[in-house]
Amino acid sequence: MNLVDSSGWLEYFADGPNAEFFATAIEDIENLIVSTINIYEVYKRILQQRGEDAALQGVALMHQAGVVDVTSPIAMDAVKLSAEFKLPMADSLILATARTYGATLWTQDADFQGLPDVKFTKK
Repeated sequence: MNLVDSSGWLEYFADGPNAEFFATAIEDIENLIVSTINIYEVYKRILQQRGEDAALQGVALMHQAGVVDVTSPIAMDAVKLSAEFKLPMADSLILATARTYGATLWTQDADFQGLPDVKFTKK
């Protein structure tokens, strides 16, 4: 199972230098989950940069995977991860979601570099 961080989705949609790295996980829809936090962050960024039509298209692609909600247990796990790894709220929620579902987290966000079960690439 895989979960791609918002930075990875944005890189993939923009066809940036690391798009191919994230394509491995994103295009394997059968083994991909998406956190509602990712939907929020990606929709917000694309809406700001390219408008609502582009943002809706991006979110539609994300919905092809299994979308998972932030539950109370995930939120409580995120608090512990935030304290342990000094992660911001959204990052800790995304990591907690990945761990809850036994997913590998794919990212280019340096906050996650070196953490277990994370596939990291530099920007």
